[in-house]
Amino acid sequence: MKRGVLLFVVIAVLLALGVALAALVLHDGMSAAATPTKLEEFLARNARRLATPSKARAMVNPMPPTEANLRDARLHFADHCATCHGNDGSGQTLYGRGMYPKPPDLREAATQNLSDGELFWIIEHGVRFTGMPSFAGHHGNGDDSWKLVLFIRHLPQLAPTEREEMERNNPKAPDDRKEEQQEDNFLDQAAPRQAPQAPAASKTQPSKTKDAPQK
Repeated sequence: MKRGVLLFVVIAVLLALGVALAALVLHDGMSAAATPTKLEEFLARNARRLATPSKARAMVNPMPPTEANLRDARLHFADHCATCHGNDGSGQTLYGRGMYPKPPDLREAATQNLSDGELFWIIEHGVRFTGMPSFAGHHGNGDDSWKLVLFIRHLPQLAPTEREEMERNNPKAPDDRKEEQQEDNFLDQAAPRQAPQAPAASKTQPSKTKDAPQK
């Protein structure tokens, strides 16, 4: 094959690959409401695994799964993570449904099969080109991130009472806080007020006077 023809074939193949890649990335336009294709999910999942250092994958969680550690993680997750991931880890939230790619369901095998070290690495360092930020330096010496790993493992067995506690600790928008304040004020005004009671009159014994003797 002549050199010019070979060069033409190489250029044509590269152009075809470029068009295919553009079609893959730009399906449904640039809308964040689109759903990633299976190929995109496969490439992203394997790229994330390759980007995680082997030493990080081998790390073991140093935090014991005590009730105190799980509760710390549960309240931390409710306040910092549930906005995107949901209290149950499903990702079915206002922000989660509007992201591209969508947050994974943390209860499913794709997340649960990751090692403790991989989960810790993702929490600490985030994932590029997704909505997952890096929390390195925000969790002190990493204890909070390790506790979150415990909670992610616990998500498939999350109890209704635990979820209710999380809902009470979810961040509230200004309008929600204003509405709660108005309800509190209304309840305070509606509560019956007891009339102040007059102090009880002190009982005084009449002084006993002896009649002066008559002369």
